[in-house]
Amino acid sequence: MITDVRAPQGHQQRYGTAYEQMLEKVRYEGAYPTREKADEAVRLVLGGLGRQLTGDERVDLASCLPLEAARVLTAQIPDTQPLTGWAFVKDLAARSGASLATTRWDTGSVFAAVAAHAGPDLTTRILHRLPTGYALLFGRADLAPAA
Repeated sequence: MITDVRAPQGHQQRYGTAYEQMLEKVRYEGAYPTREKADEAVRLVLGGLGRQLTGDERVDLASCLPLEAARVLTAQIPDTQPLTGWAFVKDLAARSGASLATTRWDTGSVFAAVAAHAGPDLTTRILHRLPTGYALLFGRADLAPAA
């Protein structure tokens, strides 16, 4: 017997499978209680990254991300003055009204998922494109060249 089982109208999946998987990774990495909280973090952090990242790295990252995430990233117009990693976190905290600690946590959780989609080579290119301070946000050592 074949049955036609459909989710009730209010419970249909809102996003594509790839974005749902990304949200699950962020939810797990950030220990968020719900997928909605993970989605809020993804939208906040990717929107901020979209204001910082330019050039081929922006285009290449967008092509690696799920469609919903790529739209959030590319909907932002890059700022003329790029922010350091710490200034990036402070800017996101001011925009969201969250504490610096919470925003730093959100950023690390989302960037872990972004790095998984981008792979190590593109992540390295992104870090070279951005000002100092982003490597730690991506979970990498922030090494300064010897003077």
